[in-house]
Amino acid sequence: MATVDWPIVLDALPDAAVLLDGYALVAGFNAKAAELFPQLQMRVPVSALSRNPDLLLGIALVRRGGEQMTVQFSERVPLERAMLATLSNVSTTSASTAAPALLMIIRDLTEASRIDRMRTDFVANASHELRTPLASIIGFIETLQGAAKTDPAARDKFLAIMALQAQRMKRLVDDLMSLSKVEMHAHVMPRGEVDLNHVVAHVREALEPLAKAEAITLTSHPLTGRALVQGDRDELVQVFQNLIHNAIRYGRSGGSVSVGIERAGRSLRVRVTDDGPGIAPQHLPRLTERFYRVDVAASRRKEGTGLGLAIAKHVVQRHRGELDIRSELGNGSAFTVTLPELLIEKQ
Repeated sequence: MATVDWPIVLDALPDAAVLLDGYALVAGFNAKAAELFPQLQMRVPVSALSRNPDLLLGIALVRRGGEQMTVQFSERVPLERAMLATLSNVSTTSASTAAPALLMIIRDLTEASRIDRMRTDFVANASHELRTPLASIIGFIETLQGAAKTDPAARDKFLAIMALQAQRMKRLVDDLMSLSKVEMHAHVMPRGEVDLNHVVAHVREALEPLAKAEAITLTSHPLTGRALVQGDRDELVQVFQNLIHNAIRYGRSGGSVSVGIERAGRSLRVRVTDDGPGIAPQHLPRLTERFYRVDVAASRRKEGTGLGLAIAKHVVQRHRGELDIRSELGNGSAFTVTLPELLIEKQ
């Protein structure tokens, strides 16, 4: 019988793989296993990798001649991870106790579990956000069909509230559709040619009335010459509309919002700054999460859906750029979008 070249086999496997001998000591492993278990060394007991009782029991059963089996287990040190191990008996009757006896293939399910958890949370949050205005509308309809059927004053009041709730649902559905569209094309780089000077000027003109209503001075500082990037104009308009709208909506009444474009190496930076109350540091890492709000009541009162920054982050990532958020309580906030500059060769 031909011998198996285990180093070649282990390196060819797409997942982390660890080979154990008849003593349950590590007899080989591939690079992916070394990444997953930094403490992994030759000739150490399998318990050095994990002390999870389900995994150790599975290994013991397969070593005793059991069938191939899979074990799902988790580790909490140094990071919490979910993993799936496939255990296979690879011993031969003529093999010595120190020869390879069990092959353990380990798949890291942490990212898949996180995505699944995000999907579940997303559906729950979206359902909750839609259920609240919908319940309000249904309640007012029932009232108008009953007690307030012949009351013109109550009818006008309730219809106005119903219109506001319907608009809230429309904004939420529109944002959900935008987010879905961006995620669907996340790996496809837009091919258009967009001048960020024109985009910012367009958004500023559209939001100028809102800024005046809030007594906020809105200023822009375009880049001298063209500020070209490769991208989708409508998506970039949405990004800066979200950022500037947020700066106005959550800024200081009577304050200022500034939008500046500058060149940084081979990239262009668009920075939106305000002199508002700022954001506490514990909120900053989560601002781009779907439906995450620093102040839920204030966000709803100001017609926010909790999806604007999530959409902005995904659009920027699709354009191979970065969104950076800096803020300090009492010192305002700065949202910076960095995009690769489109360099046009002179003819």
